[in-house]
Amino acid sequence: MQDRFIHCIAQLPSTLADKLVPLLNDDFAGHLDAQQIADLVKATQLPVNELLLALLPVAAALAKPPISEFYVGAIAKGKSGDIYMGGNIELDGEALFHSIHAEQSAISHAWLSGESVIEDIIVNESPCGHCRQFMNELVAGQHIKIHLPNQATQPLSHYLPYAFGPGDLNITQPLLSKQQHELALDSTDPMVIEALDHASLSYAPYTGSYAAVVLETRDGQTFCGRYAENAAFNPSMLPMQMALSAMVRHNRDFSEIKRAVLVESGQGKISLVGASMDALHASAPVELEHIVLDPSQ
Repeated sequence: MQDRFIHCIAQLPSTLADKLVPLLNDDFAGHLDAQQIADLVKATQLPVNELLLALLPVAAALAKPPISEFYVGAIAKGKSGDIYMGGNIELDGEALFHSIHAEQSAISHAWLSGESVIEDIIVNESPCGHCRQFMNELVAGQHIKIHLPNQATQPLSHYLPYAFGPGDLNITQPLLSKQQHELALDSTDPMVIEALDHASLSYAPYTGSYAAVVLETRDGQTFCGRYAENAAFNPSMLPMQMALSAMVRHNRDFSEIKRAVLVESGQGKISLVGASMDALHASAPVELEHIVLDPSQ
């Protein structure tokens, strides 16, 4: 079991802890599939919603908040029945807008894993306005059920009434719906190709600035992030933050980064390079390789 979970295991019911410990091995990064959830339900005799609430200390153990020291854990439950955990992340010494909220981490985890619909969000603290707006960007966002400890389950519409979302800007394919943008680049570099693939799946309906980041660690592992825009603009999640969040979920330290690549469309209305460089330099002494796609390609 990973050291970061030792403290949280003591907070779980013993029947859950006994079954969960073998799953929290070195490869665990916050994902449990539908069959594993069914097995835990059977072993603990807990209804699935109670089980997911009981798992929140595990999700909170994925957090990395050096500024606030306030650990938030979130779980996104997909239509597939799989669950995706995330924790809040803050970049030490950097401006607060670089922070990654737990709900964003969990949702991006689901998106990178191929989930197309999130039905439930389970979180140990009431979602802030930033997160409510971010969730509202998702497919059927207003209908997502929010589960909080010791509170009645409510749809997002309860927490965000009179919402402004993608439909108000005539966007018919919201976040998590299939995106496939035609982006091209002549390269044989595996990291650049990986970044290009993720940029083609990114979500940027308001600026057309399709972009992705790939981070490589010293052992050759790569961690990716895609741009995820928001109708309210500020809750947009940058690909660098998404890639850093993926690293934290996999229990990797930012000091292990040896290479970083940002690929972005040359036809977009904005560039993510400045904000991406700031976040990277706050995390590791690595220069960002910035590739702008030629609009003519």
